[in-house]
Amino acid sequence: MTPEEFRSAGHQLIDWIADYYDRIDDLPVRSRFEPGDLTAQLPSEPPASTDSFDAVLGDLDRLILPGLTLWQSPNWYAYFPANVTFASILGELAESGLGVNGFSWVTSPAATELETLMMNWMVQLLGLPPHFVDHGVIQDSASTATLCAILAARERATAAGIPATDLVAYATAQAHSSVQKGLRVAGIGETQLRVVPHDEAFRLRPTELAAMIDDDLAAGRHPFFVCAAVGSTSTESFDPVPAIAEITDGSDVWLHVDAAMCGIAALCPELRWVNDGVERADSYVTNAHKWMGVNFDCSLFWVRDRAALTDALSIQPAYLRSAAAASGAIDYRDWQIPLGRRFRALKLWFVLRLHGVDAIADMIRGHLSMAAELDSWVRADDRFDLVAPTTMNLVTIALVDDASTRALIDAVNQSGLAEVTPTIVDGRTAMRICVGSRLTQRHHVESTWHMIGRLAQAILPG
Repeated sequence: MTPEEFRSAGHQLIDWIADYYDRIDDLPVRSRFEPGDLTAQLPSEPPASTDSFDAVLGDLDRLILPGLTLWQSPNWYAYFPANVTFASILGELAESGLGVNGFSWVTSPAATELETLMMNWMVQLLGLPPHFVDHGVIQDSASTATLCAILAARERATAAGIPATDLVAYATAQAHSSVQKGLRVAGIGETQLRVVPHDEAFRLRPTELAAMIDDDLAAGRHPFFVCAAVGSTSTESFDPVPAIAEITDGSDVWLHVDAAMCGIAALCPELRWVNDGVERADSYVTNAHKWMGVNFDCSLFWVRDRAALTDALSIQPAYLRSAAAASGAIDYRDWQIPLGRRFRALKLWFVLRLHGVDAIADMIRGHLSMAAELDSWVRADDRFDLVAPTTMNLVTIALVDDASTRALIDAVNQSGLAEVTPTIVDGRTAMRICVGSRLTQRHHVESTWHMIGRLAQAILPG
């Protein structure tokens, strides 16, 4: 492909993407594909000759798009928002076109320095503590950030002579599954995770945490890590970070705050309370690729003590050393699991410059308003129970029994008119309705609620 051919194809692809967003409201949210459907439509052998871009674009429309579940749909209420903005798409395009691998300062100084600056900008925009300045890094996901926090906490403990077999971690049943996986990957294991009881609003009980830590110390074990959920996955519950910090302050216990979904809400000054107590945490993560409109992957991770992180992750073979790093320049390869690094800061920079914070904050406020109204509709309908308090943009509901709730979730998703997610909350099947798509407007939520009501009426006995 020559530069001129690339230019022409690029224009066509941008037009195709823009057209996709123009018609996304009319497309089914969930793919109608059955397993193997795409495979059956594609040749089993690689092509012997090249195709035209028109042919590739035609197959993208004809074969690929029907096999996708549409995360950008205004009727997307599943899992979490994964908002894409046009500014972010352009930033990603620029990153792909530049094709740099910024694993160290010398491999692309601008990639490193822009990332540091973007993370420092976000400290200001989110109202985070000043000791996070120059202590932030963009990870691919909050799961990786949680693993990095676990590794840093493990390194700090084992460097002090504590055997890894004695280490104990703590979180509630509402904590993200990445805590369990991170402990497994870190070689500590899920059996060394203590599940702390939660209260009626699904928040960690600090008195129970303190008692469990005391019991483990008395038994000769070493508490080393607590994960506080700020907007948990199933219920969007908020663990009391200040009270947890009262327990971990002055100890060897690493306090990690997982605000993957809700931390970005602090872009609204009136919502800064979501980060209460973070100034006393050892690490903190929130995702720009959920509620901020920076397309995946862009997870914002800060640590209080960056040496603890790099001690856990830094490897210094001769071919990776440089005079710049020796003089103090940051090599972000030492802040993450893999060596290679994409230039993720570029799309964050594009979004902040081209969309601005005010537009993002207004979008968040709109989602909160729509979720609050949905909450009121649920409360007014005696067929439904609110399984958890609606704290932000997640409404978690259920019918009278698990079988009916499961049937309702299946019916909603199979309709193609909306997508929701099932979960289990204290043993009860529930439907998660997360209002967070950039394109969602009030009439989408209202139509979805009416559709849920109609389907529920057909499912419920009598």
